[in-house]
Amino acid sequence: MTVATSASAQVGVAAPRPDEQFDFMNLISKLGLHNIDDESWNLYGQFTHISTAQLPFHAPYGNYGGNGSPQYSLSPDLEYSETTSFTASFALKLWTGAALYIVPEVISELPLAGLHGLGGAVQIFELQKSGSLAPQLYRSRIYLEQTINLGGERIKLESNPQQLGMQVDAHRLVFSVGNWTFLDFMDKNNYASDLRHQFFNLAFLTYAAYDFGSDARGYSWGAMAQLYWDDFTFRISRGTSPINPNALSADWNLGEHYTDEAEIEWRYKLFGQDGGLRLLGYHNRNISGAFQDAIDDFNATHGADNETTCGDRFNYTTNNPNAPDLCFVRKTNDKFGIGFSFEQALGHDIGVFLRAMWSDGRTEVYAYMPADRSVAAGVLAKGTLWNRGNDVAGIAFNASWISDSHAQYLAMGGVDGFIGDGKLNRASESVFEVFYSVAILSSVWLSADYQRIFNPAFNADRGPVDVLGGRIHADF
Repeated sequence: MTVATSASAQVGVAAPRPDEQFDFMNLISKLGLHNIDDESWNLYGQFTHISTAQLPFHAPYGNYGGNGSPQYSLSPDLEYSETTSFTASFALKLWTGAALYIVPEVISELPLAGLHGLGGAVQIFELQKSGSLAPQLYRSRIYLEQTINLGGERIKLESNPQQLGMQVDAHRLVFSVGNWTFLDFMDKNNYASDLRHQFFNLAFLTYAAYDFGSDARGYSWGAMAQLYWDDFTFRISRGTSPINPNALSADWNLGEHYTDEAEIEWRYKLFGQDGGLRLLGYHNRNISGAFQDAIDDFNATHGADNETTCGDRFNYTTNNPNAPDLCFVRKTNDKFGIGFSFEQALGHDIGVFLRAMWSDGRTEVYAYMPADRSVAAGVLAKGTLWNRGNDVAGIAFNASWISDSHAQYLAMGGVDGFIGDGKLNRASESVFEVFYSVAILSSVWLSADYQRIFNPAFNADRGPVDVLGGRIHADF
């Protein structure tokens, strides 16, 4: 369940307008020490702490099924989880149209059940596969971006994290190369992508079934090209995947192993209100295991090739001699997915979103979550309607499914990175979430959150799970 946090800290209805917010760049601009509309540099930061409590839930056969691996199931007992992150975002203009972005980050985390037991609805979006309670400092992003103006109407880009304030043409090419997350560019939904201001659950960061290439923290090295043409944007990219599934080290053999992404975005107005449609496709080519191959191998060897006999092959260190394992069948495989995203403003400071994605479901999760198909929808609103202009409220629902071979593999006791109850009464894993954020200062919010997660790990025998959460977030 890789978490790739979105860097754009001020999107959609969740954030104050630039003239309302308090931060360093606005302060020095108001003092006449900085031109925020034509920047040669900027510096932003954020702090976020999230705590959640998972209440005890129904689990008729204990922590795991009779043929499962206990460490890969969500514990049915009362548990707590938390994340704390601090991010600095520095941008420097190098020459006309060129900018360098550097984003260091510190994160501390304590996940539920060792980040196991949930396949499409992880309760805190910032949880990372390589994280620990001890704070870790790392470089989340460093990349060069070149904008080539091609004419058309002049457009003002506001100063923001990972965005210099500047004027650009409505027709332009933007090239980016370096280290970033694909979610900095792809699927930028105004109502469900900036989860430091919006929802808590990872299911609403992007498509739950979007196994985009990234390391264990959610980042990739690569190149991106974007063509903006009035109301349309076309994006294509190629980036690295990890050497092993859900690992930190990148595979630099970009001619053989890679992740390719492409997106078409159309921005429009409906009855005077902003809306957007996006069509996204991805193609992963990497060394991964196919579920059916693992099942066939286990049957052909009469169980001799099992989770305890992987030897030095990459595996998830389970201890189940009666279950198949993907370690025996990993080879170069292709994985495909296609997704559709919709957003529509309904009026001043309120909007709705819808996302749906289909992935082929043949191979294991490589970089994100185990879901193979997903659908999400929700509503997000600022408190303008009740005279609390910087407050934010939201309600959303996501459902995820797995393929037939994926379900069979799990039912036989196999594990897929983060899930593996063993006994499997197959069902969609889904989450209902509602939250409210109170603006205690112009750039500081306190949030309360409730989530109900149904069929954790796609298993109808377990749950539902109730999760209570709180968050404090500050921009500066």
